[in-house]
Amino acid sequence: MSVQETNGPSDGKNKLLRILGVPFGLAVIVGGTVGVGILRSPGEIAGHIPSIALIMSVWVIGGLYSLLGANYMAELATSVPREGGPYVYAHRAIGDYGGFVVGWLDWLLNTMSLSYMCVVFGEYSVKLLSSGESASPVPYSVGILLIFTGINWIGLRVGSRTQEITSSLKAAALFAFVAACFFYGRNVNGPVSATPAQGMPTGFALVTASVVAFQLVLGTYSGWFSAVYFAEEDVNPARNMPRALFGGIALIIVIYVLVNAAILYVVPIGKLAGSEFAGADAMAAIFGERSGQIVTALALLSIAGIVNATLMFTPRTLFALGRDGLFFKMATNVNSGGTPTIAMVWTVIPALAFVVFGTFQTLVANAELLAVTNTILLITSLFLLRQKEPDLERPFKAIAYPLAPATMLIAAVLLFFGYIVSNLSNSLVAMIAIAASYPIFLLIRRVSR
Repeated sequence: MSVQETNGPSDGKNKLLRILGVPFGLAVIVGGTVGVGILRSPGEIAGHIPSIALIMSVWVIGGLYSLLGANYMAELATSVPREGGPYVYAHRAIGDYGGFVVGWLDWLLNTMSLSYMCVVFGEYSVKLLSSGESASPVPYSVGILLIFTGINWIGLRVGSRTQEITSSLKAAALFAFVAACFFYGRNVNGPVSATPAQGMPTGFALVTASVVAFQLVLGTYSGWFSAVYFAEEDVNPARNMPRALFGGIALIIVIYVLVNAAILYVVPIGKLAGSEFAGADAMAAIFGERSGQIVTALALLSIAGIVNATLMFTPRTLFALGRDGLFFKMATNVNSGGTPTIAMVWTVIPALAFVVFGTFQTLVANAELLAVTNTILLITSLFLLRQKEPDLERPFKAIAYPLAPATMLIAAVLLFFGYIVSNLSNSLVAMIAIAASYPIFLLIRRVSR
C-alpha cells in the first residue's frame, strides 16, 4: 500500500501517512475500550443490583447507548473526515471557541484516562511481579507509559501494528477466559440461581442503584469512537469509519456479555456482589487461588492495549488544534514515521504528573464527567451542521434522525447531572476545567498568534 500525503500542512515536515484501514479501526476501538474494567466492575455492579437479569441488562443497554453514539459519530466522521476526532466536528459546527472547548476537554480526559490506566497497570504489576508488600507501583506505571511512547515515536506503522497485535491477543485471551469458565466451571458452585441476592434494593433505591451501575458500565465502553481520530490516515474514511465504529462496538458488546455470563456461571451472585476482582474470583473457583495470577496477566495485557491506543489518538487532538491556530503551531510537527512528536510530548508530560500525584478514583470520575460533556456538545454539533450546511456531503447519515440523536442527547444531559450529584468531590477538577476553558482559549489564541 502506498503512502499518500493527506490534507495536513504542506511545509514538507508535517505530513501524516494515509495507510490505515478497517483492521486498524477495529483494533484501536476494541483495544482502546476493552480493559481491566470488564474483569473488575462486575463485582461492583452486582453490589448495586444483585440480580442476574438486571446485571446483564445494564451491560446490553450500555452497548446500545454506544451504538447510538456510533450512529451520530459516523455521520460526523464521514462528513468532516479530518484528523483530530471530536474537536474538528465541534469546530466546524460551533466555531473557534466551541471547537476549542471540545478539543481541550477531549485532550484532558484522554490524558487522565491514559494516566489511570498506567496507575492500574502499576498496581497489578506489583501484585504479579513483586514479592514485597511495600513495593511501589509507580515505576511500573511510568515504565509502561514510556515504553509505548517510544514505540509510537518510531511511527504510525509500528504503533498501528502494535495495536493490532495487542488487541488480537486481548480478544483471544478473553474468549479463552469465557471458554474456561463454561467448560471447567460446570457445577463448581452448584446450579446457578436467577433469584436476586439478599440486599436487592426496591423502589427509588433500585432506580438510583441501576443508574450508578449504568455509569460503571459506560466507563468500560469509553473509547468506542477511537478510530475517528485517524480520519486523514485512513485510506477511505467514508467507507471505513462506519464499519469500524459499528463493527468494533458490536464486538465489544459480544465480549462484555460473554465475560459477564461466564463470571455469573461460576461465581454465585451473593459472592459476586462483594468481589473486588470478579475475573480472578472466577478463575480461583475453578483452578484454585494461585490461578488469580492468570487473570492479573490478562489484565496487564488489556491495559497495555489501551495505553498504546490512547497514546496514538490523544496527541492528534493537539495536532488538529495547532493546525487551526487554536494551539501552538509546533504541535503540528510530524516526524518521518507519521507521529505528531511535539503533541505527544505535551501529552506524556502531564500524564506522568497524573500518574505520580493522582488517584485512580479521582482521575476516573473527572474523565467520565468530561466525556459526557463532550457528548452533549458533539450531538449539538450534529444538529447544527444539519441546519448550517444542509448540502454538506454526508456519506453516512445518522439513522432515525433526529429521534435517535435526540434520545442520546437527553440521556447524556441526565448523565451529566447524575455524575455531578453522585460524585461531586471527585468531579471538581472536571468542573474547573470546563469553567477555565474560556480564559485558557483566549490565552492560547493570543500566544499562538
